Amino acid sequence: MKYCSKCGTQLEDTDVVCSNCGEAVVGLNGKINVFDHTSEFTSAEISEGKVFGLAVYLLGVIGIIIALLACRDNKFVAFHVKNSLKIEICLIISIIVCIIPVLGWFVFAIYALVSLVLIIMAFLNVCKGKAVDSPIIRNFGFLK
Repeated sequence: MKYCSKCGTQLEDTDVVCSNCGEAVVGLNGKINVFDHTSEFTSAEISEGKVFGLAVYLLGVIGIIIALLACRDNKFVAFHVKNSLKIEICLIISIIVCIIPVLGWFVFAIYALVSLVLIIMAFLNVCKGKAVDSPIIRNFGFLK
């Protein structure tokens, strides 16, 4: 479920206009951004979960465990835990690929840089109070 940015009415995921005020539910450049889930969370959930949302990206697996123990009922934190887990799982897979000489090392180096960029982008999204799926890993079917 998501909420109207103008009046706060709860909307269905497929709604493109608010049934209460008629406000268009749009993303960047006037287009619907299906990867932006910010409207699914209340402002209270976002403000309460920012610190733990930041922790999952700063502290990695330890931050995920801390966030799950401290804020297991906060949906905003749960979103960022899932997003961080996807990044961490892909990083672990790239470490396993290091067994292959040269090619594996190259793959690991590339994904390590990509994961650093993804973590920085996700960290900045949490700072802004947004819940946007990270590029590249957003289409992976696990942890939906």
